[in-house]
Amino acid sequence: MSINKLMLAVAALLTVAGLAQAQVGTAVKETGKATAEVAKEGVEQAKSVTSSEPEKSVHKAKAKVHKAKANQHGRNAKAAAKEVVK
Repeated sequence: MSINKLMLAVAALLTVAGLAQAQVGTAVKETGKATAEVAKEGVEQAKSVTSSEPEKSVHKAKAKVHKAKANQHGRNAKAAAKEVVK
């Protein structure tokens, strides 16, 4: 095997490894965001329990928004994890 072919093979291998690492980083980042949104949802739900009616509705609405964001980040993490396997 010539040196040029060997260098080309090494360059291709490093490129593929770099792409896989980027996808793993994305999956980890999205999982962290989902966890943070779930925590925020819990805080808003706790606030709604202790609040009076005008603020209670606001906290419940915020909790629903955080839940939707957490679900979206979870789906993004799952998709990024699938990309790593490909």
